[in-house]
Amino acid sequence: MPKVTSRRPRLLTVGYEPHPEDKSFLDRVQRQANDDLEVKVAVLSDRESERYFGVQLAHRGLQAVWIESVNQSEHPYRLDLYSVDPMYYTPLEAAYVSHFSLGERLLSFGLLAWLFLPLLPLLPFKLASAHAANKRINRLFKQESFRIGPIAPGSKRAGFVFTHLDEGTKNLDLEFNAAGKVCQFSFSLQVPGLVVRDTDEPAETSQLREVSGDELKTWLASFARCTTNKLGTIEGDPLNLVVIGDRITIRQCFGGRWDESEAITLSTCIKTARAFLLDAGYRYSPVSSLFVDGKMQTLALQKARASINERIHLRLWPTPLAFEQQPVWIGQVSRDIGVRFTAKTWNLTTHRIDPDVDEARDYVIDNLLSAQRVAKYGYVSGVEGASEDEPRHNLTGDPYFTDGNRAVLILARASTTADFLQWS
Repeated sequence: MPKVTSRRPRLLTVGYEPHPEDKSFLDRVQRQANDDLEVKVAVLSDRESERYFGVQLAHRGLQAVWIESVNQSEHPYRLDLYSVDPMYYTPLEAAYVSHFSLGERLLSFGLLAWLFLPLLPLLPFKLASAHAANKRINRLFKQESFRIGPIAPGSKRAGFVFTHLDEGTKNLDLEFNAAGKVCQFSFSLQVPGLVVRDTDEPAETSQLREVSGDELKTWLASFARCTTNKLGTIEGDPLNLVVIGDRITIRQCFGGRWDESEAITLSTCIKTARAFLLDAGYRYSPVSSLFVDGKMQTLALQKARASINERIHLRLWPTPLAFEQQPVWIGQVSRDIGVRFTAKTWNLTTHRIDPDVDEARDYVIDNLLSAQRVAKYGYVSGVEGASEDEPRHNLTGDPYFTDGNRAVLILARASTTADFLQWS
């Protein structure tokens, strides 16, 4: 006969049911290796972490990163947890943040908390149950964490590091230290849950036309100076950025809070409206569609400030070219500095851009140079200059001025010192 399990009424207990046996997230594991180490990494989605740990980590701003390391060398290695996330949480700290708190739950109801007054006699049972559940949370988080300390030669270590929350894509630069030696691994990991626009995948590098430096310089100088509307009849923001590298390398290099943009849906419109009314941040807020040769941007990234009204964002489109066996992308980058009303959009509002668009372009250069993820960089003509006294305007009427140059960035898959391209 099937075993009958009794369930105590939830009025007397708190529900805590973790499932650490469910490791479906390993289907997305990424692997890298060198002569000394083999490293595997996966990031849990909001739902996966809730099922695995029994609590909603994402609601606390936490994210669990699973790491496995096999030491194939003859000397011990140690994972530098600071390299995973400078603001990482210790296992017991993450557990404490995730504890059941009846007082916090009651306060969340505000004045309606008085409705629970008739249930006050049940409070001791709830408190005892919460205390027991919190002890289990402590044990589970400690047990499943990546244990710090040396990884002995020939041994394997696996577990979770508790980091801050990233949606869409999580970029990690892991550093393992040994006596007189450092091994670095860069990962760009997809995190299920963020709703982004469906776009056509760029062509394989083998399908692109390989060009020389002079050919690329000539092609870029003669390419369209601006984005357009969908029909291609009205010019928009200037195409002031060129990025050379595959999509994975782009996401690895544009780490450091360069976030993807969510698709425009009813849910994201509500999030945007809430952030606008509260003057709050929204890391993944949608960006409007701009077009190049009738095609919407393939990739949109942004760095948001504390207010949704202020951010720097870029859009990228693939080109039919490859340079040094890497895809060439044309892009647009500008900085939002506020919001204004306009009759040119369906919602009657638009972001106001900083008219000095060259500043946003050069910010991207400085940002990636500081991260040491640029092999070569320089400038090429193609945008056509516009002065501050006689500016051009984007699709919603914002003025902008520019020196007429595009920034060219050849990305590096590992940390390096950049060389300057004498193209301008």
